[in-house]
Amino acid sequence: MTFTALRSSSLRNHPGAAAVALAAAAALLTGCSSSDKSDPLDEDKASGGTVVVGSNNFAESVLIADIYGEALKAKGIKVSYKPNIGSRETTYGLLKNGSVTVLPEYNGSLLAYLDAKAPQESAEAVNAAVKKKLDPKLTLLESSPAEDKDSVSVNAETAKKYDLTADSTLADLKDAAPDLLIGGSPEFQTRHQGLKGLESEYGLKFKSFKALDAGGPLTQAALTKNTVQAADIFTTDPTITKEGFVVLKDPKNLFGFANVTPLVHKSGLSAEGVEALNAVSAKLDTKTLLDLDSQVQLENKDPLDVAKEWLKSAGLI
Repeated sequence: MTFTALRSSSLRNHPGAAAVALAAAAALLTGCSSSDKSDPLDEDKASGGTVVVGSNNFAESVLIADIYGEALKAKGIKVSYKPNIGSRETTYGLLKNGSVTVLPEYNGSLLAYLDAKAPQESAEAVNAAVKKKLDPKLTLLESSPAEDKDSVSVNAETAKKYDLTADSTLADLKDAAPDLLIGGSPEFQTRHQGLKGLESEYGLKFKSFKALDAGGPLTQAALTKNTVQAADIFTTDPTITKEGFVVLKDPKNLFGFANVTPLVHKSGLSAEGVEALNAVSAKLDTKTLLDLDSQVQLENKDPLDVAKEWLKSAGLI
């Protein structure tokens, strides 16, 4: 199936990012202790072979940046951090001029930024297309299986009623859909990556649609309170863990690709550094990232501590 990615807003490529950015700020104020963190907008290039790891201004990006940085440190590479930089428009420029060496990215979202009309048929094809569009000083490393993207999720009550589990797919919702209210952003009602695609790709016809927000607090609350029984929720949203939502698998990739992928300035990272970050990507999947996000955003743990603990458990440091 071929489609064009639509998520290209200024932070994480979905409007719910603003709420997550507040969580990131709160985490930092309560003790995010990554060492050598500098002014995120400082364009001075690193000296002495230092790898500068940047992040966008939302909690998940800060966490992944800490994972990347600590994995590099474990290889004896000198690292400094520029957390919470801001939008892709800013971070991409800092990568091009060498002020930032490494940044966590989402492959499909990055391609949509570079070429909004580019088709996305597979994660591999997306990465190949990104590499063709990137500034020649930049490249992508290997993508992780971890994705932060749209999904249709059901609440615990609905999952129990219709025997839906973490192994269930969107196709398994076909018989139940006529009895269910589904919620999401107003655009979700008219987009192919929304109700139209759910019907054409999976045969889903819902009882009705409720316009809410794009995976944000209105949608989360409506699903929690059973005002809607299914909703567009992002796959690493900690509300999934907190409220016991069940994310339905999307084998036809209706919602595209958003694999967590290191974006790097080629001349700033050694072969050993490339190997270290590719090793991180090989271990990081969506379930793991959801758990790590939940520790930071629900349990208020320091993202640096969470990063180190996971790296140790994964045998990466």
